[in-house]
Amino acid sequence: MFDPKSLLDQFLGSQAGQGMRDAGQGAKGRLDQYSGSGGFVRGAAAGGLLGLLLGGKGMRKMAGGALGYGGAAVLGALALKAYQNYQQKRSPGPVSLTPELFAQLPPQALPDAQPAADGSPFQLVLVRAMVGAAKADGHVDAAEQQRLFSQVEQLGLDAEAKAYVFDLLSGPVDLNDITRAVATPEQGAEVYLASRLAIDPDVPAERVYLDALAAKLKLPAELRAQLDAQAQ
Repeated sequence: MFDPKSLLDQFLGSQAGQGMRDAGQGAKGRLDQYSGSGGFVRGAAAGGLLGLLLGGKGMRKMAGGALGYGGAAVLGALALKAYQNYQQKRSPGPVSLTPELFAQLPPQALPDAQPAADGSPFQLVLVRAMVGAAKADGHVDAAEQQRLFSQVEQLGLDAEAKAYVFDLLSGPVDLNDITRAVATPEQGAEVYLASRLAIDPDVPAERVYLDALAAKLKLPAELRAQLDAQAQ
């Protein structure tokens, strides 16, 4: 199978934001160590596949900010830290992304270090979740699919990864399949955060999707508030 972590990084992008440089470098060695490759550096085209999928929508958090620099490492760290803050009953608020934070959250502790409930790599669940969320408003029609296909062709994906992405873009993404694949509460938190970052909560259809996802994941309101704070 293709490298699922590398594909997740392709979706998140790998642009270097100045404010995240130190934290991203602090995570790089640990992420590469657990991925077994130079996956962090090889990450993806600037802006990420999700940026292509979002098209002209207003959400650009993935394309150049914290997630755009740190990729999968930052997404997992934010989700895990939000879950820990919920457990400790802290007030919702954004996490300060520093090298010290990554030192406290080694790669093996991150939600996507564990397999999904069906034994598959959890990174692929996150990719499905982001695609499903980005498609929630119905803007990916046949013409949009063709535009995306032509752009994905230029990203240098191997044949298996490309086929996986094309399948996701072509068909509906089942919310029940996504939530059934979640093995732990921490993984549920990361699925919600990934989806929240691909959604504009001011769009009614997308808010309905996000509410349905939170309900199926059985997220406590306090945990959801922590995750929403990270998405801000």
